[in-house]
Amino acid sequence: MDLLLVEDDIDLQKVLAQYLELSGYKVYTANHGKHGLKVFQEHHMDLCILDVMMPVMDGFALAREIRKLDAAMPVVFLTAKNQKEDRLKGLQIGADDYITKPFEAEELVLRLNNILKRAGKENASTYQVGCLRIRYGELLIEDGENTFNMTPRESELLKFLIEKQNTVVKREEILKELWGQNDYFLGRSMDVFISRLRKYIQAEPSVSLETKRGVGFILKISSHTPQ
Repeated sequence: MDLLLVEDDIDLQKVLAQYLELSGYKVYTANHGKHGLKVFQEHHMDLCILDVMMPVMDGFALAREIRKLDAAMPVVFLTAKNQKEDRLKGLQIGADDYITKPFEAEELVLRLNNILKRAGKENASTYQVGCLRIRYGELLIEDGENTFNMTPRESELLKFLIEKQNTVVKREEILKELWGQNDYFLGRSMDVFISRLRKYIQAEPSVSLETKRGVGFILKISSHTPQ
């Protein structure tokens, strides 16, 4: 499922985007309403999460523009306010939900899942390849006989490698993308995660996770059926 997250608080935006991606969503982000409208027009979206108070174009104005383009698009508002007038305004626009800050990211994901189910959509939080069924949101890998529990970091690393499948990914690229910095000790931790992932996927012959010495890693998938 593809989500648009428009939030001008960059720190909150990054935290929410990371959590949503670990829960199986593909997240497109924007920093204000005008930017959000541009991103919406450029990509397919299944649901929009809009902060209300933003510069350039606020969340309510952005929702109106989105609904002109797709009247059935699910919209969730995020706001620091808890005023009755704001809720009424959001509901008049046709908001599917209205979440007041602060809130737990887990609560947001549960609400999104419920909205998508009501809309006849499902969160594509799984990836199927051969006998392997990877459940990102549940942090599980099943191979038909065994079930492996992943840590959030392992799930994040595997998802990143799957997105880059059949391409050599440099160590420093992974470290900067997932850990935020290219550090020797973080690199040692990553090597441990890579070893665990190899164990989790070893039952499927069409999948292999290889080390390119001195460069990085490549996740080879000869055939796959994503779900």
